[in-house]
Amino acid sequence: MTTSELWSRVAAERYDAEDTEMFSAAVLGPTVDFLAELAGDGRALEFAIGTGRVGVPLRERGVPVTGIELSEPMAAVLRRKVDEDTLPVVIGDMATTVVPGTFTLVYLVYNTVSNLLTQDEQVECFRNAARHLAPGGRFVIELGVPPLRSLPLGQVAVPFDVSERHLGFDTFDLVEQMLVSHHFTRDRDDGRYRRDASRHRYAWPAELDLMARIAGLGLERRVADWDGSPFAQDSPKHVSVWRKPA
Repeated sequence: MTTSELWSRVAAERYDAEDTEMFSAAVLGPTVDFLAELAGDGRALEFAIGTGRVGVPLRERGVPVTGIELSEPMAAVLRRKVDEDTLPVVIGDMATTVVPGTFTLVYLVYNTVSNLLTQDEQVECFRNAARHLAPGGRFVIELGVPPLRSLPLGQVAVPFDVSERHLGFDTFDLVEQMLVSHHFTRDRDDGRYRRDASRHRYAWPAELDLMARIAGLGLERRVADWDGSPFAQDSPKHVSVWRKPA
């Protein structure tokens, strides 16, 4: 069992349409370039592959990709894009589900490791990545840096998007290291908004490095984005690469 909240059929059906920026060439191009270089001539395993935003174009690049996905509705949307023989997907959670074979690359994008709501499960996710990696293989995570410096004294909410059709803000529980992302999305032109919320366990880069050490992996590289820009103290996110000893 996993603490990850399950994407419903309704949410899966609207996922691609509501997150169009993340499907743009400007975002996907550097992402796929980065991952394809790390995969080399080997196979890649994507944890929480979702609707195949990254896995499908990576497969089109020529990298054999296998996915693990907890939500059957999300996997069903992916299956409309590519068949099972081309991109196999196993239904299960990313912390414990095992698929056959070994991989030169295991990756987890777009803050999805935070869907695991306990530290223990996040550690198991690293162990599961290490379990699937061939010697010398790499585990990649894309994750936001907790924006706690943006919290005014005595407040627990930080806005991350204020636009015509969407209002988004995060609320933080600093004791439990949890955040809730709140979304108010205008579906129609009558002024009414749909409200959604999701829970996440945030983690600092240093904590992830310790999880990697527990799993027998070592930090190889940390950058601010898929384009390889340097990671700095004001970077809002990071892309980190850990390597399994050869």
